[in-house]
Amino acid sequence: MYNVMVVEDQAMPRQLFEAFIAMSDRYTLVHSIKNADMADIYCEKSDIDLILMDVCTELNSSGLDAAERIKAKHPQIKIIIVTSMPEVSYLERARKIGVDSFWYKEVSEEPILELMDRTMAGERIYPDKTPSVSFGYIKSTDLSEREIAILREVIGGDTNAQIAEKLNMSPYTVRDYVKSIMEKTGFRTRTELAVKARETGIIIPERKN
Repeated sequence: MYNVMVVEDQAMPRQLFEAFIAMSDRYTLVHSIKNADMADIYCEKSDIDLILMDVCTELNSSGLDAAERIKAKHPQIKIIIVTSMPEVSYLERARKIGVDSFWYKEVSEEPILELMDRTMAGERIYPDKTPSVSFGYIKSTDLSEREIAILREVIGGDTNAQIAEKLNMSPYTVRDYVKSIMEKTGFRTRTELAVKARETGIIIPERKN
C-alpha cells in the first residue's frame, strides 16, 4: 500500500481524488489538505509516498513552489501535479523542479489511478502540450512564445518601456506586439486583454512574497 496526500482546495476534485483512492486496494489516503504551503509540514510528520498536488491552492499558495521544496528535501516522494489551468509555464517548471508526472483535470485521457500506478512504477508522465483554450477570436496556442512573454508583462501592469527593458526590446517593438495581439484577439484595450488572459488561465501571475 502506498500512502497518498491530496493537496487541493476545490471541494469537488478533492472529494473525487479521495473517492478514487478509497476504492483502490493499492493506496491509502493519509492527508487531504487545501493549502500547499502546509504540505512540507505533513511530509516531515508522516510517511508519504505520493502527493497529488494542485498548482493554485488556498490563500494563493503555489503547489509548484511546494513541490520544489519537497523534492529538494524528500526526492523519494513522488509528486503528480494536477491542474485545470492552461498556464503555459507550468509544464516547463514542473519538469525543471523534478515533478514526476503532470495531469490536466478536464482534458487528460488517462484515468488518475492509472497515472498514479505508472508514476509509482517509475514512469514520468507528461502531456505533449498545454491545452488550447479560446482567447478572443483565436486559440491560446496561436500565440507565439514572444507574444506570451509580452502578454505576461502586460498583465503585470507594466508600460511598453518597462516591458522593453525587461525583455531587451525597443518600446516601439513592444507597442507593435501589443497592438498585434489585440487585433488578433479582438480585445479593444490593454485592460480587457489582461483581464481575459487571466480569466482563461493562460497566464497566472506569480504571487509576490
